[in-house]
Formats: sequence, structure tokens, C-alpha cells
Amino acid sequence: MSKGAGNEPFWQSKSLDALLQDEWESLCDGCARCCLIKLEDEDTTETFFTDVACHLLDNQSCRCGDYGNRTTRVPTCVNVTPDALPKIAHWMPPTCAYRLLWEGQELRWWHPLISGDPNSVHSAGISVRGRIISELSIPEEEQDDRIVDWPLWDVEDLSKSGD
Repeated sequence: MSKGAGNEPFWQSKSLDALLQDEWESLCDGCARCCLIKLEDEDTTETFFTDVACHLLDNQSCRCGDYGNRTTRVPTCVNVTPDALPKIAHWMPPTCAYRLLWEGQELRWWHPLISGDPNSVHSAGISVRGRIISELSIPEEEQDDRIVDWPLWDVEDLSKSGD
């Protein structure tokens, strides 16, 4: 793990736009909530998550099956960058490290950079593993029937729900 000034972790000592590419990529916790199809109410601009995932997402690993070519293969896939955050943070999951750091918050205890365990995001119940269907399995016109609120939950919410 990269250390910054005063032996602080890089995400605490550097601005998001100063991160090296590998540091930036390591901020992704692997939850894959960002890979869920989101719907926006045209009148209110409110964003709703569905349990329908991009067809490139692997349900078990919660990783993109073609990460390097994702924005070519899926033109609506958003490339998360420091410059893009002001425009896209509102629809990112509230537990997303990029959003949390952009908002001046701390990473959650289950984030692999904190826990040291790449599976902690799954163990904590934050990832989409076992909760999704592929967009190839459902007609687009039925996606609004698949709206869910669990992508907005944090671990505390999950423990209260019994999920």
C-alpha cells in the first residue's frame, strides 16, 4: 500500500486527482453496485437502482468480464475519473470509495484497503454477489419492475433488515 506524507495511506494524503493509476484503481472495493442498471425519473431526476446488472459483469467475482474494453462494448458504461465525479457521484452507491472520498468521508471497515482482505466486501454483504440478474435475462421494458433499494444500504442497514 502506498503511503503519503506522515505515513498516512495514499487516499488520506493525496487528492483524488493526484492519485497514480494503480492507486485510483485500488479504490474500487469490488462491490459492483455501479454495474447495476439505474433508472432516472425524467420529472424529478431521482435515480433508482435495479437488481439488473450489465451483461459484462461476472456475478461471482463481481468484476467486469472485459474491463479494458467496457466503454467500447457498453457505450453507457461510465468511466469513473476525478473529473467525472462531480457529475456522476449522485448516482454512485453511497458506500462507493470514490464517492466517499470525494465527499470527504472515510473508507468503510470492509473496504479491502482497510481490511486487507479482497473478500471482505462480499463477507460484509455489500457486493452484488448472488443478488442480480443479467440484463440479457430480462427485457428492457421490464427493468422498472426490478427496482430495489439495497444498493443504497450500508452494513448497518443490512444488519437491521435481516438481509
